[in-house]
Amino acid sequence: KVQPARGRLARGARMIEEIRIRDLGVIGEAVLEPVPGFTAITGETGAGKTMLLSAVDLLLGGKADPALVRNGAERSQVEGRFYDVGEVATQRALDAGADLEDGALILGRTIVSAGRSRAFLGGRSVPSSVLAEVGNHLVTVHGQADQARLRSAARQREVVDEFAGPAHAVVLAQLRQAHALVRKAEDALNASQANARTRRLEVLSLTTALEEIDAVEPQPGEDIALREEADRLDNTEALRSSAEQARANLTGSEGGMLGAVGLLEAASRELGKALEVDPSVSEVAAQLAEAALTVAALDSEVGRYLGSLEADPTRLDRVHARRAVLGTLARTYGVPWAERTDLDPPAGSVDAVITWAAAARARLDELTGPGQDTESLTRHLAEVTRQRDALAAEVTRARTTAAEALAAAVTSELAGLAMASSVIHVELTPIPPTSHGAEDVAILLAPHPGAPARPLGQGASGGELSRVMLALEVSLAAARGDAAGGTFIFDEVDAGIGGRTASQVGARLAALSRTAQVIVVTHLAQVAAYADRQIVVAKGMGDGLTLTQVRTVEDDEREQELARMLSGETSDTAIRHAADLLVRAERGSIEGT
Repeated sequence: KVQPARGRLARGARMIEEIRIRDLGVIGEAVLEPVPGFTAITGETGAGKTMLLSAVDLLLGGKADPALVRNGAERSQVEGRFYDVGEVATQRALDAGADLEDGALILGRTIVSAGRSRAFLGGRSVPSSVLAEVGNHLVTVHGQADQARLRSAARQREVVDEFAGPAHAVVLAQLRQAHALVRKAEDALNASQANARTRRLEVLSLTTALEEIDAVEPQPGEDIALREEADRLDNTEALRSSAEQARANLTGSEGGMLGAVGLLEAASRELGKALEVDPSVSEVAAQLAEAALTVAALDSEVGRYLGSLEADPTRLDRVHARRAVLGTLARTYGVPWAERTDLDPPAGSVDAVITWAAAARARLDELTGPGQDTESLTRHLAEVTRQRDALAAEVTRARTTAAEALAAAVTSELAGLAMASSVIHVELTPIPPTSHGAEDVAILLAPHPGAPARPLGQGASGGELSRVMLALEVSLAAARGDAAGGTFIFDEVDAGIGGRTASQVGARLAALSRTAQVIVVTHLAQVAAYADRQIVVAKGMGDGLTLTQVRTVEDDEREQELARMLSGETSDTAIRHAADLLVRAERGSIEGT
């Protein structure tokens, strides 16, 4: 028996080595082991092929629906082993705490019928979003949803940008940053223009307030010091009376009564006499003498204080006037600038006025500082716009070159997919610069000579769109020139085609599998015949339930499966036809069909 034996990828190619599934939908237990090259998944409609894709979607961070849990089971489990996942995916996995096992990264997902699902990466529990981040660098899935995406202008622009290469991607990133600066500068200028009158009023108000405060020149704690001075001047006579009485008590009265100073001096003299006879009183005598000196010094201090207590009506008037001015400032500006904190001085104090003035100066500098006026903002906007437009022009040049090359490459690929008369055009329509560039990108298809080129979303059938998508992937893989182009999964890529066209689709998938791992879900024998491995999904019974079985077919079994796909039966004629199909697929691959 003849089996396709196309050159397989080296072990170092990025690939899915196996996916293990338990209790997912109609699958009780299954192991999917795609080869590094081209793996075809086949089976009758409703057998459960879609559930295999659901398993892959779960590993790539897709939504975990409890309805996917097999009837009678408590949980579903999916585990995938990926080899050589690339530097970016590896680093993201390591950042998430994952471990690589013998060079392999293991992704896992558990869905509980009544509870929360869990995601695993390299033995570590992670959010499903992390699986999605890593999976984005591992697998590219193409299905009907992707065909719909290909109709969108955004996706078509992404395809052209990807074809343009990594250097173009760097310029695109710079363009996005530059455009963000333009938008920020526009917002600042618009806000300045819209609030110009409000800003002028605020500047005038702050300037007037600060002029009023600066004219008074308040000093820290000045209000407290003036209050104390005013109290002293208002009560001069009472203070003098108290000081005089205190001094009389220290020095004695005019009637000859000794005061504290005289009494201490007399006591010290008497104890001095005792010291001549009894040395044991020396310490007490010394303390008494020191006390006499201390009280005498206090008498001098009280005398000086008494001398300072002179009525000064003029000074009192000035103090009251100063306090009145400070009081007016305190009532007006002695409030917190923003929300009050424990570090703020008391409201209504001179210190609060000084704090408010400092905040007002900072705000005034902000409003009137360099670059804040409309003219400066206009100049800044012009500068960042110039930089953005220069990058946009560089993007346009790269896109123009890439668009021409991509159109030629895809048109050439379509010639081998039974669309020899079709021509791909990539149209660039100028628009005002945005974060994506200065043009809209549209991929157009002219299905035959003389026909107008129309957008893919308008003129292409499902079958044509499938082939265009495949031609794009082959062209992108060729442009990358990767030895390890990742893993591509195609679902319904053969929709709406058959016969020779299907064989050509199979041949192009085989060509793509020389630089990438390719997994295809197909119902066409002409496509499956080109696969390096064919996996059949079939219904079976277990525990009284319908279960899906997944198995690899080879030799006679593969011929029987291809015969079933060709004619719905496994007659000798159908089997001979299947065997011939395998031979022709092998020959076509070798010859580079």
